[in-house]
Amino acid sequence: MNEKFEVPEVHPDFRLNKLHSSIADLRKIAYNFIKEGEPYEGLVGDFILDWVKPSAFLVVQTSGSTGKPKKIKIKKEHMVNSAIATGKFFELPAKSKALMCLPANYIAGKMMVVRAMVLGWELDLVPPSSNPLDQVFKIYDFCAMTPFQLDNSVGRLHLIKKLIVGGGAVSPHLQNMVKDLDTKVYETFGMTETVSHIAAKRLNSQKKKSQSIPFKVLPDVGISTDKRGCLVVKAPKVAEGIITTNDVVEIVTYKKFYWKGRYDNVVNSGGIKLFPEEIESKLNNAIDNRFFVTGMPDDALGEKLVLFVEADFSEELLIQLKESIQNLNTLEKYEVPKKIYLLQKFEETPNGKIHRENTVKSRN
Repeated sequence: MNEKFEVPEVHPDFRLNKLHSSIADLRKIAYNFIKEGEPYEGLVGDFILDWVKPSAFLVVQTSGSTGKPKKIKIKKEHMVNSAIATGKFFELPAKSKALMCLPANYIAGKMMVVRAMVLGWELDLVPPSSNPLDQVFKIYDFCAMTPFQLDNSVGRLHLIKKLIVGGGAVSPHLQNMVKDLDTKVYETFGMTETVSHIAAKRLNSQKKKSQSIPFKVLPDVGISTDKRGCLVVKAPKVAEGIITTNDVVEIVTYKKFYWKGRYDNVVNSGGIKLFPEEIESKLNNAIDNRFFVTGMPDDALGEKLVLFVEADFSEELLIQLKESIQNLNTLEKYEVPKKIYLLQKFEETPNGKIHRENTVKSRN
């Protein structure tokens, strides 16, 4: 069954790189991007041409950060609904100035374009680099980044009024860096299957709360857990059916939850289940470089916890890291890594996330 999609007229206030664009104009812009633009503009052009086709679905590639990359079909109608929900949740009306610094071949980048078209934003494109604000000299109401981009942009974040961060957990170290900024910084939770985020939490609320803040779900999103303690999402306006995730959560209310970590990352060491993301949160106070912990086979324990740090090899650094970790009073004894690996460069997914599995394989 080939469902048709009636392409909605773009909002009259929509601007792309300062130019107003109707559906007809968008086709011309898309062809120009593909023929004469930079590679990142070509990706936007490809997406626009896909968007204006009458097909009700788009084929979208997942990032591969939490599993093998795959292609899935999502409804364009769901993308429109997601855009409307984002506009309401973050209070971003027509004529909001938005900056797009994510690649348009993944859902996060595609959704920036859809939000702008549907909500009537003025969208500017910049290359999706690790330092996206380097050549930016105007103030924007809204932007979306990965944690890695945020880490490299803190010094210029005064140019962004509201920022959402997705595609990976935001470390306590990074949270600490943004806590006193005027920019409203939100960590988001979502996946390709839910056409970007279905929940968010403010990282730098001016209310000095000592306890951590839970994620709050967007409108029309229902949450529960399965027998593993993993999040189950029912969001009929943005996703087909019920989605069972591998994200271990603690539900606070029907609208709020705490994220604990990925079920498929759990390390079973001597019968004790260790959540790498929780341990990484504690280790952030001792390590400045990019890092992660994971499990590796061990004859005695079944799996042993090991630490990977992105740094040039140095005996001095290894000693320093071991001392810093031993001095952390927040770590339980079984949460202390059994071995530390220093790697000059981590393997990454195409959109800049750490690829844990490939990084572990590359150590040899």
